[in-house]
Amino acid sequence: MLVLQFVTQVCVVAACAGVFLFLGVQQLRAEAESSALNIARSVAATPDVRELVAEYSADPGTPDAAKLRGGPLQGYATAVSDRTDVLFVVITDDHGIRLAHPDPDRLGDVVSTSFDDALAGREVVTWESGTLGESARAKVPVYAPGDGDRPVGEVSVGFERASVFRDLPALLTGIAVAVVLALALGAVAALLMRRRLERVTLGLQPEELAALVQTQTAVFESADEGVVAVDPDGTVRVWSEATTRMLGVAAAPGTALRDVPVDPSVRDALTGGAPSGLAVGDRIVYVDVRPVRRGSRALGTAAILRDRTDLLALTERLDGVRTLTDALRAQRHEFANRLHAASGLLDAGRGEEARDFLREVSGRGAVDLRVAGLDAVTDPVLQSFLGAMAESARERGVELRVGPDTLLRSTLREVEDTLAVIGNLVGNAMTAAASSSADAWVEVTLLDELDGGELVLTVADSGGGVTEPGDVFAARTVSETETAVHGHGIGLPLSRELARRRGGEVWIIDAGGRDGGAVFGARLPAVMGPAGPGEIEESDDE
Repeated sequence: MLVLQFVTQVCVVAACAGVFLFLGVQQLRAEAESSALNIARSVAATPDVRELVAEYSADPGTPDAAKLRGGPLQGYATAVSDRTDVLFVVITDDHGIRLAHPDPDRLGDVVSTSFDDALAGREVVTWESGTLGESARAKVPVYAPGDGDRPVGEVSVGFERASVFRDLPALLTGIAVAVVLALALGAVAALLMRRRLERVTLGLQPEELAALVQTQTAVFESADEGVVAVDPDGTVRVWSEATTRMLGVAAAPGTALRDVPVDPSVRDALTGGAPSGLAVGDRIVYVDVRPVRRGSRALGTAAILRDRTDLLALTERLDGVRTLTDALRAQRHEFANRLHAASGLLDAGRGEEARDFLREVSGRGAVDLRVAGLDAVTDPVLQSFLGAMAESARERGVELRVGPDTLLRSTLREVEDTLAVIGNLVGNAMTAAASSSADAWVEVTLLDELDGGELVLTVADSGGGVTEPGDVFAARTVSETETAVHGHGIGLPLSRELARRRGGEVWIIDAGGRDGGAVFGARLPAVMGPAGPGEIEESDDE
């Protein structure tokens, strides 16, 4: 590109120099021709010249050359030549006989060039070669004194070619200097432009830039992760489609990051990162920010956005299933102990005692989970899950109980989402109760709807309440989770997201405070269903 630009400049300057040179030569020629014509007119209009030429033209004989050498016409022509620095001033009669000439030996001879135009009354300016060489000459008719319409001779004035172009070297020098300056300025401009292009394009060639744009477009359109690139001035350079989907806002390249209409926490995350998750609407987005450099030059930062809502929701569901599994393992262990006891009595031949033992076990229930009010929870999955959480609560010095208003008339069908929501609410309540009260307790109340299969639950605790209800469902950073109680980490935002996906909601019923802890509520549509025939028979047998 630099070579092409420099060659173009050379061609343009050369063309301009040629045009200027041509115009300069034409101007010198025109000035010489104009000067010759003006001098010839002045000589031809002199009264003495007109009178003497008319006398020689009226004399039918040939003028005496010796008289002409010392005559007034020769002296006048010589004086004009000396004053004006012309090559010659020639005066002739109407027969073309030289009456005045720079070379006295040629007086009385006929001129070597045509004088017909002058005798016809026409002024002629031309370049001709005569006895004195090539010259720019002007020929003007000489009129008789009393008769202004009749030419009686001519005056021819010429400038030598060398004198005409005497100023040409100076003109060429000026043009050459202008050409050199123009080329120097062009070369400097080309170098500066090259340096700027290299700085702006990071030294990449146009072909490499085109390939880079194609690759970038292909990567951004095919990747699920969002990308936001910000230069050191805080200007957005890249804002991918995936980013628009996650944040719900589009930003054109060149927009200042501070002008992008997003929440301040999101704007801060795009420059500082959010490795522990960020709540954006109903999504949980992880943001990793890395500096971008090319060599020693800092180009800004690149933020990679990953939507981890589904993954975290699955994790929460698995945590609920793990808790349920622990409860089932405890039940299995308890059943095994009871069977060993019954088997020992039978092996010892103490059948009556074995029957009494089994009758007592049947009346007491499957496993004694030691949770107040748990009998009201008729669904075995929920019963086992709450029993397992009660064991975890006892380890932390918290009593988990079921509220007296609990009423369940159907069976849990959507296990994962329901256990994830209950587990998060109960887990946060346990943390709040354990950290704020000596007599720590958590109470869970469950109500179902037979027609729509909706489950409504409340979770109350004896903790210190929620200090910032407006931020409880916002994901927190790692430093904040060290002191957070309600809204610890990302559990509550995910619980709300899981409920909303089903058309439900998670909310704060009472933020609590001095008089008691907080109360959270949740509504989960279409998670309950009627009990199956086998389940009904088993319930009747119990």
